[in-house]
Amino acid sequence: MTISGRRHPAEGLAGTGDADVFSSASAQLRSRAHHLPERRRGWQGVFLSMSAILLVADVAAWAVSLMLSYAGDTLEATMVVMVALSLAAQRLYQSHLTASVLDQLPGILVACSSGFVLTLVVVKLRWFDVSTLSVFLRALTFALCIIAFRAVALALVRYARRKRIIAHRTLVLGAGTVGAALLDRLHNHPEAGLLPVAVLDPFPIHTDKTMGVTWLGSVDDLAAVIEEQRINVVVVAFSSVREADLVEVLRTCDRLECEFFFVPRLFELQHVNGDMEQVHGMPLVRVRRAAFRTPAWKVKRLFDIAFSGALLVLAAPVMAAIAAAVRLEGGPGVLFKQVRVGLDGRPFTMLKFRSMKPVNDAEQQTQWNISNDKRVGPVGKVLRVTSLDELPQIWNVLRGDMSIVGPRPERPHFVDEFSSHIPRYTGRHRVPAGLTGLAAVHGLRGDTSISERIMLDNHYIENWSLWLDAKILLRTVGALFRHPGS
Repeated sequence: MTISGRRHPAEGLAGTGDADVFSSASAQLRSRAHHLPERRRGWQGVFLSMSAILLVADVAAWAVSLMLSYAGDTLEATMVVMVALSLAAQRLYQSHLTASVLDQLPGILVACSSGFVLTLVVVKLRWFDVSTLSVFLRALTFALCIIAFRAVALALVRYARRKRIIAHRTLVLGAGTVGAALLDRLHNHPEAGLLPVAVLDPFPIHTDKTMGVTWLGSVDDLAAVIEEQRINVVVVAFSSVREADLVEVLRTCDRLECEFFFVPRLFELQHVNGDMEQVHGMPLVRVRRAAFRTPAWKVKRLFDIAFSGALLVLAAPVMAAIAAAVRLEGGPGVLFKQVRVGLDGRPFTMLKFRSMKPVNDAEQQTQWNISNDKRVGPVGKVLRVTSLDELPQIWNVLRGDMSIVGPRPERPHFVDEFSSHIPRYTGRHRVPAGLTGLAAVHGLRGDTSISERIMLDNHYIENWSLWLDAKILLRTVGALFRHPGS
């Protein structure tokens, strides 16, 4: 095998022969990657996921512990719920590359101890007439059952992984020394559950197209490769891709619902800790998916529906009064309709109360709003200062065009303009536009810095939580009367 191209400056792995690693793994990896039965591929992420297996194991453990303790009362159910919540909090239902009950044992003991203590508190509050010893014995029985059933379940997972029944199709980003070592480990240790099927690197050290798997060249084709090769996992192994471009790689993986790992720099000097995964001693850092792609985001939509529905009813008298005032000041045309850009760059019609004299369609889509606009009448000034002109957008929220909290939507003309020269501008379209947002409560509305808005919008998206939404809503109430609207 010939070795060419530039060497990655930060790479190194003592005692690893690059060419030998790739050539020895080549035929076997190619065979496994391209001849995996279709039936098995369909099972990989659904019926045989570690999370589902562990959940089934815990349910079985609960059932057996009930039989052994001859219980079945509310107290037993209380303990089970508390233990399950503690296990979930420690991410013990999450799929891991290492499937061993010994690795999970400390967490299981903590969960069962927490369940015992909390259940004992309930007992001491006189809600149940049960002795401390009885509670302890139930907790001990439950703990032993969980350990036993999880040991069996994880042994089955390891067996299924070795036989490639559970095998997540993996793309390695990096065709250098570390990439070679990683492929060697994935081939020799299938119990990690990762099946390498493709390698991407714009400047590979190794130019052999097989390299044990398919070398597909440039990272620019990442999205297409993930789709065509049905990739489940992407691992960055010291690729020659610029670090600035890795952010876009991560976002692509997140959008396409791929697990994302990277080999940390100077990994030979690092110890594998609880926050890291590992494949036969090589640490991998798992990057969690963006919060807006988790189940919690569905709770946000439920809140939007409930909140906007209630707000429409409560604000109806105020909106009727505003409509009458706008009609008296400016004549017909109480509502102002304008095309804005929302989720995934899709246009929608946004509603507002008209706060200035009507203009033609071309002007309203391309003219930037400025302070002290002479077209704004007395009623319009009040509406803008108090942001009451935004109230009709509650209907946009109820329809699903917008959310209560999110980046403020912009017109297509300015989206095209800003996207061409403001970095990460289009990133704000990953979530629905909002009535209020992090940038808005920081006073960035109307004729203010676009770059600062984008920075805060993307910060909101990447650090979203229900509590962050609550904080923004609380700050919005105070900001309504302190900052002029757009």
